[in-house]
Amino acid sequence: MPRVARLICVLGVLSTGSAFFAGKAAYNPKAGPLFAGTTTSTADTHDLYLGIDCGTQGLKALVYDAGQKKVLSVGSVSYGLLPSEGPEGKQVVGRAEQDPAVWVDALVHAANAALDAADAELRPPIDGPAAAALSPARASIRGVGVSGQQHGLVALDEDRRVIRPAKLWCDTESAAEARELSEALGWPWVASPGFTSTKLLWLKRNEPENFARMAHACLPHDYLNMVRNAWAKKRRNRL
Repeated sequence: MPRVARLICVLGVLSTGSAFFAGKAAYNPKAGPLFAGTTTSTADTHDLYLGIDCGTQGLKALVYDAGQKKVLSVGSVSYGLLPSEGPEGKQVVGRAEQDPAVWVDALVHAANAALDAADAELRPPIDGPAAAALSPARASIRGVGVSGQQHGLVALDEDRRVIRPAKLWCDTESAAEARELSEALGWPWVASPGFTSTKLLWLKRNEPENFARMAHACLPHDYLNMVRNAWAKKRRNRL
């Protein structure tokens, strides 16, 4: 499924009031810092949703208007893999890793680009500094949906700090561990080295110090949700 279509599907679930965005997952734009700042009056409000898709080659953000049932704007940032070089400078076959900090930076820039573009669509037709300060898009965000690449391993310590670069779904260094798990468990589908379980076993055997430090493991989009929630708690205005 194309990334924009996937984002629209996620936002469609949010805009219909699904339990996916209920309880602790719900986000109140008036209470949190992600959409803090100068806002427009309540006379002309919109029901907008911000979608985030963290891919292997880049991150895309879009603003969806649930009332008009259309995408208002899109922002994107491209990135690549870390160099796959071993200790002796030789390329490691099968390695595919990224620094999670790259995703966070891309999230900030892509989301702000989408929100700024949505402002241009929604801002009232007035001139002067006051008009430039208005952010009707940020004032109208009702929910945030995050999707992303699956099966990547983000290893975190007890303080939820990143221990090492994330091993992505397309990393195949854990092929031997995948075969071993398949034979031991009798589940042929585990044979794919793309699955996170094989990467955990690889980490234990190849980087025992990092494995010992690891207190939490999550997928890329889970990590972005964790960071976003941390911003909200610390009242950091990043978007």
